Amino acid sequence: MKMYFCGYRSWAKEIYNNLIKESGLEILLIQNKQQFNEIENLNNEILFFIGWSWILEKEIVENNYCICLHPSKLPKYRGGSPIQHQIINGEKESAVTLFKMNEFVDKGNILFQENFSLDGDLNDVFRRISIIGAKGINQIINKFINNTEIHELEQDFKKGSYCRRRKPHMSEIKIVDLKNQTAEQLYNKIRALQDPYPNAYITCADGKKLYLFGAKTDLQINQISSFYSRSIKK
Repeated sequence: MKMYFCGYRSWAKEIYNNLIKESGLEILLIQNKQQFNEIENLNNEILFFIGWSWILEKEIVENNYCICLHPSKLPKYRGGSPIQHQIINGEKESAVTLFKMNEFVDKGNILFQENFSLDGDLNDVFRRISIIGAKGINQIINKFINNTEIHELEQDFKKGSYCRRRKPHMSEIKIVDLKNQTAEQLYNKIRALQDPYPNAYITCADGKKLYLFGAKTDLQINQISSFYSRSIKK
């Protein structure tokens, strides 16, 4: 039985590197759809899909043990752009969820789930996802190796929610947003749309876009000022 790791995002590759370092196993890395389509004789294999954007054929899911990482507390925030939607909606905590894939989007049985904080910028969030994701995948791999039962938890979709993938035009911050939204809401939108996602922007009078790559709230500025004041006194 072979193991494949399918993922192309930087945080997904970080998980892969940690897996190789900690497990010492031969896990083949697939970084795009073309590479995936070139795999021959996929049958009864283990495939991890981490930060993967393409829908699989039904036969692949049925004939192999396919596991997907979704960065939300499934069944909440199924679907596209889960991290952005959660941060923009003011969620303080999320979860790394590993589930056994079926023919439906993000509806498979849960194999692993662990909470993490959504505080900080996206690099902080991705770092937490990478650490917990590697931990969860290692646990599952060890169960395969030791022939230990992998417990599956069925999702309760009555408690769930679904979100669609965000489009670049949805990153615009308009005048009405500045008038009606709080500083925290705007801060959340800007940090949720840091690279590699379509950045938040304002359309100016000349029609050009002013991109917003980062932001801080009054509380954060006060905390930084307080830190430097204590440092200077020392």
